[in-house]
Amino acid sequence: MGCGRVGATLAQSLEHRGHSVAVIDQNPDAFRRLESEFSGRRVTGLGFDRETLLQAGVEDAYAFAAVSDGDNSNILAARVARETFGVDNVVARIYDPHRAEIYQRLGIPTVATVRWTADQVLRRMLPMGATDEFRDASGRVVMAQMDVHPGWIGLPVAALEAATGARVAYLTRFGDGMLPGADTVLQEHDLVHVMVEATDVPRVERVLTHVPPKED
Repeated sequence: MGCGRVGATLAQSLEHRGHSVAVIDQNPDAFRRLESEFSGRRVTGLGFDRETLLQAGVEDAYAFAAVSDGDNSNILAARVARETFGVDNVVARIYDPHRAEIYQRLGIPTVATVRWTADQVLRRMLPMGATDEFRDASGRVVMAQMDVHPGWIGLPVAALEAATGARVAYLTRFGDGMLPGADTVLQEHDLVHVMVEATDVPRVERVLTHVPPKED
């Protein structure tokens, strides 16, 4: 739901990956953002309206994304898709970060646009630290991108895990994600993404942004 820049990009990306896609927007002019080759359905209407959703094929949908410009519309549409039509995989874009946290804890996955953007800007302004990338519904487990001290370069991922007690979920190397093995060696410019309990983030951050401890 929503054929703004995000919705159009998402729809086209899904179709390029071989999925069948339907796009809902109450403004028919919004569909002009789609590529001329886009073969999915274009449905004019409100994304939380039952008849509109049926026209879009919600009964056969594997997933539903609510990415319009309105928080209320997005969360309502996501709830209707899940609770009325039984779509398991739903996500809502929410601008208000406080609302996003509430809905996340209610079991509705959200993308907090403002919070995510602010975190990414801060990361580039103040490069030593950690940025949340994912939290489970309880808020207890976090996946965070961690900056690391140059002293860790050349050491295996296992050394980072042993020193912090956190798990390295993946690395971003030259723009591509990769799943490291225990013997994968950290290279310059690698981005490190770790899974850790939320309360432990400050300690893990302190360890990784300082010189590695010397082995006995």
